[in-house]
Amino acid sequence: MSNDQELAGAIDIGGTKVAVGLVGKDGNAVSRRSIPTRDLADGNIAVAAIESSLKDCIRETGVTPVGIGISCTGPVDPISGEIGKVANLPGWQGCRIVEEIANRIGIQTAMENDADSAALAEATWGSGRGVERFLYITLSTGIGGGFLIGGSVYRGVGGSHPEMGHHTMDPSGPDCYCGAKGCWESLASGNALRDWFLENDLERRFSLETLDARIIFDLYRSGDPFAEKAVKRLTFYVALGLANLTTILVPDVIALGGGLIRGSDLFLDRAVQMFRARCGEVPVEKALVRTAVLEENLDLAGAAAVWFRSPKQRIDA
Repeated sequence: MSNDQELAGAIDIGGTKVAVGLVGKDGNAVSRRSIPTRDLADGNIAVAAIESSLKDCIRETGVTPVGIGISCTGPVDPISGEIGKVANLPGWQGCRIVEEIANRIGIQTAMENDADSAALAEATWGSGRGVERFLYITLSTGIGGGFLIGGSVYRGVGGSHPEMGHHTMDPSGPDCYCGAKGCWESLASGNALRDWFLENDLERRFSLETLDARIIFDLYRSGDPFAEKAVKRLTFYVALGLANLTTILVPDVIALGGGLIRGSDLFLDRAVQMFRARCGEVPVEKALVRTAVLEENLDLAGAAAVWFRSPKQRIDA
């Protein structure tokens, strides 16, 4: 590999794994490592393991990255580079991971919430290129979203990230760890689909450990009537969430990614029809709905996009 190739270091911190690698300006990873999150009990252990993996990638390619981008699940402070109270990372709270990584590697580093990182990646290399108002939604184990205006991440007070998956739809709905009842994530995520199926399937065919959204989609395709009922319920709540966000934000493009989109042939067209019928006060016909195109490489592409697209929060070594 040529030593003059411009690469960004990329670190994607998720509840299941931490992906580490080097990514080119085309969004493709040229080196990759993976660390199970369960092996990283606290911020100190995590920083050391990430440093080791990134240095392995640098040795493997012979290329020093021009900068490092971090994508992290849950509440993070993109300005200070500190990890907040993240349900999947209980021992990491308060870790100033951007400063730590920048100092250890000796390279400028920046961080965003994972949904904002995904939105930046899709806007750079995927379904949001050239879009003025771009909304990215991930429908997966949970639900998150990132909103870009003019290519920049929309931020709330104090630089905060809006938690789009946690707006309330049904106050009598399921409890969520966010403190609400019946928020979008508790009704339309992969976990919500699984939990509703388990609770209402009187035949008790599955357990928490043996059921996931993929199995429910396969059952629906095979003609299982209860799986069909579960997917129709999912369709309704996906549509309702999209209608709410479109009415509030009125984006040019909505891109949908995440694990549930692998079953989009079962629900997405109907969900789009339903959500458009609920947006009578905005020009909903101008809001295009697309599926994300970077799903296979989105973890590291999202992290790299943080470096390439978020210069204001870079922290020096």
